Amino acid sequence: MLKIAYHTLYAHPLPAGHRFPMEKYELIPAQLLHEGIITPETLFAPEPLDEETILLTHDADYWHRMKTLQLTDKEMRAIGFPLSAQLIEREVRICKGSIMCAEYALQYGASLNVAGGTHHAFADKGEGFCLLNDFAVAANYILQQRFVRKILIVDLDVHQGNGTAALFNGREDVFTFSMHGQHNYPFHKEQSDLDIGLKDGTTGSEYLTILNDTLPKLIDTVKPDIVLYLSGVDVLATDKYGKLQLTQEECAERDYIVYNLCKKHNIPVAAAMGGGYSPDVKHIVAAHCNTYRIAKDVYNL
Repeated sequence: MLKIAYHTLYAHPLPAGHRFPMEKYELIPAQLLHEGIITPETLFAPEPLDEETILLTHDADYWHRMKTLQLTDKEMRAIGFPLSAQLIEREVRICKGSIMCAEYALQYGASLNVAGGTHHAFADKGEGFCLLNDFAVAANYILQQRFVRKILIVDLDVHQGNGTAALFNGREDVFTFSMHGQHNYPFHKEQSDLDIGLKDGTTGSEYLTILNDTLPKLIDTVKPDIVLYLSGVDVLATDKYGKLQLTQEECAERDYIVYNLCKKHNIPVAAAMGGGYSPDVKHIVAAHCNTYRIAKDVYNL
């Protein structure tokens, strides 16, 4: 069974002209249901995550000021969202969703979070639309529970996973791999275990060649018990901010490479959606839905 974390807390208003495409979180499951790719039983709505688990990853003072709505205006400008109790609840549900997706992936082979991929959040600060780092929270939890011993984070969002890189710097139980636009946000890069910075205008063919050359070697070297896959679709040529040149078909091929390689090595995959900022939301939804279709097909779910 392909289990998908679905979040309903996306209706709160954002400032006029806000660039974050919130509607995609409603449109993705609706499209998958419409096509019959999933059924209502496929979807699950995570509860808020408990504080003890959040504090495995995030600084206690930062979390206390966040949950009591005391983050400063400067901190919230870096994050990019207006601060609200609903925003905090959404973040902790996203983190719980990624934990549950990791657990379902270990059981079924693959699972996906409609949201997530909040890889710009550090232990003690947020930025880039990210308050809590859901993959870091999930990784620390499943390691603490001894569900796994080694995790590979494959971050193929167009932006470097700087928060994730910093959180796991020096850790041997989590290997961080980020392939991203070298001259894109964040402009100060942290050091992942493996970073591949791509030049502006990188074509889909070049991108897929690099991924095909890199990921098999990583799998062989790291030997992960699970892959946490950040499948941002801001690599599309239609993206307003991505600066890369992948077509819809090439973005789908990227997903296939990840899933097929992991399936070949009997490695479960938990995925989160990450970014996507094409002006036409149909392009965003179509690319994200391909990630679900491919996971379902490769893992026979």
